[in-house]
Amino acid sequence: MLHYTKQKITLLFSVLVLAATTAHAQKVQRLQPVWWFGESGAANFNFYRGTTQVLNDNLTVPAAFHKGKGVRPYASLLTEYRPGKVWGGMLNIAYDNRGGKFKDVIAPCNCIATLSTNTSYIAIEPSLRIAPFANSFYIFGGPTVSFNINKSFTYTQEKQADLRSEWSGIHKTLLSAQAGAGIDIPLSSKTNTTQVMLSPFVSFLTDFGHVPRSTESWSVYTIRTGVALKFGMVKKTATKTPVAETQAAPATVTEKEVQFSVRAPKVVPLNRQVKETFPLRNSVFFDQSSAAIPDRYVQLNKTTAVSFKENQLQESQPENLNNGRSARQLAVYHNILNIIGDRMRANPASTIALTGASYKNPSEGKIMAENIRQYLVTVFGIDGARISTEGRDKPVIPSEQPGAVNELALLREGDRRVDITSTSPELLTQVGGSTAGFLKPVEITTVQSDPLDSHVLFNVAGANDAFDSWSVAVKDDQGNVQNYGPYTSDQASIAGKTILGNNPQGNYTISMTGHTKTGRTVTKESSVSLMKMDDPKQEGLRYSILFDFDKSKSIATYEKFLTDIVSPLIAENGTVIIHGHTDIIGDEKYNRSLSQNRATNARQILERALSNAGKKGVKFESFGFGEDESLAPFENRLPEERFYNRAVIIDIIPAK
Repeated sequence: MLHYTKQKITLLFSVLVLAATTAHAQKVQRLQPVWWFGESGAANFNFYRGTTQVLNDNLTVPAAFHKGKGVRPYASLLTEYRPGKVWGGMLNIAYDNRGGKFKDVIAPCNCIATLSTNTSYIAIEPSLRIAPFANSFYIFGGPTVSFNINKSFTYTQEKQADLRSEWSGIHKTLLSAQAGAGIDIPLSSKTNTTQVMLSPFVSFLTDFGHVPRSTESWSVYTIRTGVALKFGMVKKTATKTPVAETQAAPATVTEKEVQFSVRAPKVVPLNRQVKETFPLRNSVFFDQSSAAIPDRYVQLNKTTAVSFKENQLQESQPENLNNGRSARQLAVYHNILNIIGDRMRANPASTIALTGASYKNPSEGKIMAENIRQYLVTVFGIDGARISTEGRDKPVIPSEQPGAVNELALLREGDRRVDITSTSPELLTQVGGSTAGFLKPVEITTVQSDPLDSHVLFNVAGANDAFDSWSVAVKDDQGNVQNYGPYTSDQASIAGKTILGNNPQGNYTISMTGHTKTGRTVTKESSVSLMKMDDPKQEGLRYSILFDFDKSKSIATYEKFLTDIVSPLIAENGTVIIHGHTDIIGDEKYNRSLSQNRATNARQILERALSNAGKKGVKFESFGFGEDESLAPFENRLPEERFYNRAVIIDIIPAK
């Protein structure tokens, strides 16, 4: 077993080195975060040495045990620090099971005796991380501090009852060491600001120091093989560049195929209080492997449900409503079952229909719907007769269209859900067209940092087709240069306060440099003036329009909502910023165009409504960001996040 395991480890180590060398030869430029976070899972191949006969103060077995082995699980939360391409650090906080079974012995009664153990630890493993080839292959090593959490054993002997007890003399803390190697395999595109890596690894944990007990000589060494999933964020920060460097740029050729423009606010708001009318998506998304309600949805018990009120969700939530990831809104949505229970409890005449969908398995879809029904009946005391259930193989409005062949896994993940519909207005106030069944919205009030109107937007129309990449240099009056990029899409955004830094105001020359697919260089220039403003008293409004995965559904479906609900809230001389988004499914260029068209159409409807109402002086800005993850309202890990990213968001800012 040990020889075979060593062969596998040697082969895996060789594969890691070969793969890393190949990756290095490709010289792919990728955004490199400094900090990484994630988790890992592995198998511990544990091997025992020494002598073990006195198991505890009450039991000394007739025959001594010596060698043993076993395979047990290992799981950790991890952090990595990589300030450069070669040197870095790692920290794992882990559950580390060193259990196994000793080799059977023959007792004096000529009986077979066995001994197994499930000793396990919480381990802290700091390591030095070295990438010797400055690529994806790395080695690591460092101490291991282990805190015992399980010291059980099982002893059996023929003709006697099995004995389960705990070891005596177990060390509460052990100090040992480990060394290993791994390779980082990228799962995200090289320009994503959120980088994702899958990292197979192998390590050896010495038995030097890992002697579990203060008595006898039992020691444990381990060979570990597993995989880690790591996430890193890249924050595009400004860098100071000497003027002489910018003057040494290669000769440029101006091409007419691209148009460069800059949208910049003269006054940069740093924060703004916002009241958001947040629509609730009327779906509960289920994991692929289970018909149980996923743990991420907040589930109460009878006692806590009694005191639950929907308005509690407007308080004590993460205050990070901004143009990036929004944990607060997701926390509201994940209470969807409790919101439904609270509303049905307060409105005894209301009814709902639950339609569960599971790919080619309507009976499982029915079970999913029944599980939600059972939760509402058991926890909130809702009469089961008020809730109907149905099972289908696809939702009424599916994401997967007939003949689809691309990204089927993500599409089917979005179709594995239970949709909640109702004709009771107390539950489903329309936030959209007459057929939009989104739940009655929740009002959220919070402080918005770096609002969209504080950003400087760089637009390079045609860059996606003409350029391999492009970047911008921002030069102030003193000649200091900040460099941003590279970018590959038609649009990029930098917060105004990032450009200003510690300066209250400034004048800047913007130089765009693009590298064409034919190897030429294109430069274009513009200029902006910026000034900081921090007015926490200013209050804005935010509304969202959600879309299903349906190309035929247009913004016109929501005209009544925009005309009757949103437009009356827009004051004269105010500002309306409309930004469209999509999820990551589909062609990037198409998604950007789709989001831009929806944002433009929403703007036209509001402009027409304001004109009919006689309101004047309203300034409009509309943008289509497509699937740009740096500006998306949500991440794209979960199906509900992708559904919420299919949106047009309307920010209403009063006149200053």
